[in-house]
Amino acid sequence: MARAHRVALIVTIVATSYLLTLFGVLSVPLLDPKVSEKILPVLPWWLLVAFGSYCLWSIGMGLLTLRECPEAYHELLGEITQAKNDLRAKGVIVD
Repeated sequence: MARAHRVALIVTIVATSYLLTLFGVLSVPLLDPKVSEKILPVLPWWLLVAFGSYCLWSIGMGLLTLRECPEAYHELLGEITQAKNDLRAKGVIVD
């Protein structure tokens, strides 16, 4: 539970500081207020797009390097064959 508490605390601090900055209670140092008014509303969307890009990259890299792990490759092919056989036994048309 300590990790969950730590993550919740960090998320709360970041969200509170973001909202205080967004509503103008806190100012962004070394940044013009007009520029911060334009950047701050789109910051969550930018973070969401960056996180999505990272996720897609990590999935793609995992798929790209799958053949470099022959044990995992053969295990995955065996699981696919087993799943197809289970579905065929239940009357589902596979292929």
